[in-house]
Amino acid sequence: MKDEHALLHVEGLSIDIDTGGASKKVVSDVSFTLEAGKTLCIVGESGCGKSLTALSILDLLPVAAKRRVKSLNFGNTALEQLGAHELASIRGARIAMIFQDPMTSLNPVFTVGTQLTDVLRRHKPVSRREAMERASYLLERVGIANPGIRLRQYPFELSGGLRQRVMIAMALMCGPELLIADEPTTALDVTVQAELLELLKDIQNEFKLGLIFISHDLGLVSKIADEVIVMYAGQIVESGRANDVLRNPLHPYTELLLRCVPRPGASVPKSALMSIAGSVPSLDAEILGCAFYDRCPVHDDACRQPLRQAGDGTHGYLCIKPGAMRRSVEAQP
Repeated sequence: MKDEHALLHVEGLSIDIDTGGASKKVVSDVSFTLEAGKTLCIVGESGCGKSLTALSILDLLPVAAKRRVKSLNFGNTALEQLGAHELASIRGARIAMIFQDPMTSLNPVFTVGTQLTDVLRRHKPVSRREAMERASYLLERVGIANPGIRLRQYPFELSGGLRQRVMIAMALMCGPELLIADEPTTALDVTVQAELLELLKDIQNEFKLGLIFISHDLGLVSKIADEVIVMYAGQIVESGRANDVLRNPLHPYTELLLRCVPRPGASVPKSALMSIAGSVPSLDAEILGCAFYDRCPVHDDACRQPLRQAGDGTHGYLCIKPGAMRRSVEAQP
């Protein structure tokens, strides 16, 4: 049921991809709600449907992909009912997105200043001078020194960290209500990752943004999330408040993701990090029951039966043996 105070409410989202005559479901019946000013983190391995879910909100899916959704409400606006022109007026203005690789998202033949000001002037009736002043302010706000010089430079003249900061500034140019960050720290070193994560938190507090943060790293997620969605093979396998999901994981996949995160004082120095055996099912795989069956250490024949979401309304999971993996580990001598 839709929360009347929700910033974003997604219900029954599915995505199919045409693979040359055959239609493959890559996201299946995803539903979630984001409150204004809160952070929702979507986590999972590559190929689990995280980015496609985010792109579908703004209808930025690949040509071969088709979105089906029961409702997609942004405040009082039903996004699924908007035409191309109406949706274009919302993209970049009320909902902004930070993409994973800024080098491929920024245009190499235009200066940073031109790209930033074009975003604002596309949506707001401001002069070029006013747009440049806001661009300069935001570059400084995201931690870029000498913004006047940077505005005249081209993306290839900047480091990866600076380009990502430019992308954040660009996303903020029109003062959006919702910011979607698609693995914005993946290509950066650990120090820059920490700086950008802190920057996103500060900016969210300052501008009162709703934030959807997509990542495969539960270590990062634990630092910023209010709510967490864990996706696997296009499905939500666990969801709830961050403390509940991260401290008391009920799905074996969530438990294994958490074990892959190195812990200071607990991980053995110079030892190999844990990984999850196997891989995400291919689009051609026939899935009976739990999609995680082949990789799950605690599966049995009952896991091949049809599944449905369970939980108490605040902590949901898609598993017939919730918490079984943790109990099996705790029972070991």
